[in-house]
Amino acid sequence: MIQVQNHSKVLDLSFQSIIDLLPCYLTIQDRDMRILFANQTFKNDFGDRVGEHCYEVYKESSVKCPTCPLEQTFKGKKVYINEQTFQLPQKKICQALVHSAPIFDDNGNIIAAVELAINVTDLKQVLKELTFLGQSIAFLSHGIKNILEGLQGGAYVVDEGINGKDMALAIKGWNIVKKNIFDITDVVQNILYASKNRPLNYKKVSPVEIVNGSVELFREKAVHMGIDLQIEAAPDLPLVNIDTFATRRMLNNLIWNALEACIKDNKEGSHIVVVRTGLYDKSHFHFEVEDNGIGMDEITKGNIFEEFFSTKGSSGTGLGLAVVEKIVNKHGGVIEVETGPGKGTLFRIILKI
Repeated sequence: MIQVQNHSKVLDLSFQSIIDLLPCYLTIQDRDMRILFANQTFKNDFGDRVGEHCYEVYKESSVKCPTCPLEQTFKGKKVYINEQTFQLPQKKICQALVHSAPIFDDNGNIIAAVELAINVTDLKQVLKELTFLGQSIAFLSHGIKNILEGLQGGAYVVDEGINGKDMALAIKGWNIVKKNIFDITDVVQNILYASKNRPLNYKKVSPVEIVNGSVELFREKAVHMGIDLQIEAAPDLPLVNIDTFATRRMLNNLIWNALEACIKDNKEGSHIVVVRTGLYDKSHFHFEVEDNGIGMDEITKGNIFEEFFSTKGSSGTGLGLAVVEKIVNKHGGVIEVETGPGKGTLFRIILKI
């Protein structure tokens, strides 16, 4: 129960005080979109901009917004709601849900309009992450199910080999198990990296050691596929400042893509995947992963970094190259792709030393 004394204090608050406490931007504007009044929440983020046009304040623009709810309110004489993108003074972009409502005089004429703008940037980010999680589960469930069935099948072959004292059969089953363990580990790591905004942990490391470690992970697999996996590393590379975990994930995704591109290629001749690192110029170094596999057409090339885009059917997650792009962007690097149908593919990652 509210005490009388506290209740009196609440009643003593002026409407101005209440409006200033609202956790949204509240403005009153005339037909020219000129701000006549603004609450304290607005002033805290934009300063005292009364007298200016709303689009000058919110958008730093000289023209009004093409989907202005305020303009619709003046025309339709009713409440309108839409979404707008604002630019705060710190150059930070925010998304806002905007409500506009008419203010009438005694004769029923609109003399001004009130606009409420609620910053929903954080909410949008949460919804995006939840949507991504739902898409991931729906899209990947079939692929993960296939991998688990592969694990069960491999384990069955191992058991049959052990029970029958057939070591060759047990080894064959164990190779199936190892392949599926690798596949599900790769899928899970890509999901975790794609869905979480992980900060980079910079360390001074040797790019050659990073390449050697990633290539060694795929060495046995490449031999089993009949693909020649090679390393070309400049011996005089200096130590560089990068996130080791992220860079290994990036290279692992590129190498695995290259190996699969070779497996898909039906042309005669041997297949080669080359992983390189070296100086690009005085301020940059590069990683390259090149294969002589199936290659890509221009449409495929234009979509490879999109989440869930895959050319591998149910066996692909569509996350591998999306994760590569995310890692490169967070390092402030550049990706170059050279490819063509039947001509193989070269991925070049350029990073600062």
